Amino acid sequence: MTGRFLLMFESPWQWMVVLAIVLLLFGSSRLPQLAKSLAQSKKAFKEGLEEDEKEEAARREKQLRATSPEPRASLSDVDDEALFEEARRRAAQRRAEESKQG
Repeated sequence: MTGRFLLMFESPWQWMVVLAIVLLLFGSSRLPQLAKSLAQSKKAFKEGLEEDEKEEAARREKQLRATSPEPRASLSDVDDEALFEEARRRAAQRRAEESKQG
């Protein structure tokens, strides 16, 4: 139905008549206000889209971090005593496995 309405105005003169009627109805003082409010609405819509994209990216990043394996601690982060204790534990475990096999 909208397509039919637009096709009714084939001549540029018909469009000028419609434009003149719009100017008479709204007046020249209200048209700048309407244009300004339309521009503000467009700006708010774009800001909303950008905010939504940022939230989506943050959500994807959080999900990626949750599914990725935890980073391993570097050797400098481990206490020397804890490192020696772990080495002793592993050596004892190897001796126990060797004694079972041999």
